[in-house]
Amino acid sequence: MSAKKAAAAEKAGPAKKASAAKKAPAAKKPGVKKAAAKKASAVKKAPALKKAIVAPKKATAAVKGVPPAQTITETTPSGESRTALVRRARRINRELADVYPYAHPELDFTNPFQLLVATVLSAQTTDLRVNQTTPTLFAKYPTPEDLAAANPEEVEEILRPCGFFRAKTRSVIGLSKALAEDFGGEVPGRLEDLVKLPGVGRKTAFVVLGNAFGRPGITVDTHFQRLVRRWKWTEETDPDKIEAAIGALFPKSEWTDLSHHVIWHGRRICHARKPACGACPIAPLCPAYGEGETDEEKAKKLLKYEKGGFPGQRLNPPQAYLDAGGKPAPPLGAGS
Repeated sequence: MSAKKAAAAEKAGPAKKASAAKKAPAAKKPGVKKAAAKKASAVKKAPALKKAIVAPKKATAAVKGVPPAQTITETTPSGESRTALVRRARRINRELADVYPYAHPELDFTNPFQLLVATVLSAQTTDLRVNQTTPTLFAKYPTPEDLAAANPEEVEEILRPCGFFRAKTRSVIGLSKALAEDFGGEVPGRLEDLVKLPGVGRKTAFVVLGNAFGRPGITVDTHFQRLVRRWKWTEETDPDKIEAAIGALFPKSEWTDLSHHVIWHGRRICHARKPACGACPIAPLCPAYGEGETDEEKAKKLLKYEKGGFPGQRLNPPQAYLDAGGKPAPPLGAGS
């Protein structure tokens, strides 16, 4: 019996080893499958990482008080991207700076008080007419105290050529009294103080701040409004909204010069009724090209002031303007 058991044990030994050998690979297979499963899982999860990167953009736009990025959500009047509009607008300003390197405020003044009064008088009339009128006014009333104490009838007679002379007389005498009583006879250099004066709005205030105090501001007059809409910089019609929209396209340091460039171009070439498109230096950048005369020779005949060889609006223009070929305006009574 023992011999038989031994023989059976010998036969069972190799069988167990073989069975163990067969089972060994099977034990390894689950590990391989798990590893492969982990790799597959990692591959499948990869897109989830990308989603995690994109998701915060949507979340940011939904946060209260945080507007979505303009480049993503804002549409422009021209159909351009916001970036393209900014680039085109700034290029137009650079081109105009080359065309009008001598651009300046076209009201004659020697101090902030004169500029303030002249700007108030320029409403509903030309700078030329104001410049022809103010020499008499400032000769008789050189300070705010003098004009504050003036006889309204005498001031009205001086301001008659400017139009709306009664209302303008009330404004200039009123602002002169306010300057004398509230600011020691000095023109304040702050927007919030200037707009409290009679007849002074944001446009007038920015003219004074930019040109008498060197503080940047955008002057939204009729020329400025017309051109920025023609160029599709904005579709706004309210001056305050135009000011905000255009201010967002340019660095603050450029606002005052930008105003001069745009206004000068509106007076000389891009006229309200018949723009001189054929003589316009920024025609390739203008969405409204063709609204006016496109023939070059005919367009040149539409040019005004120094571009057309005619006198400018100032009786006493800066030397740079004269050096560029500009001519001083004639005094009142000598023609215009």
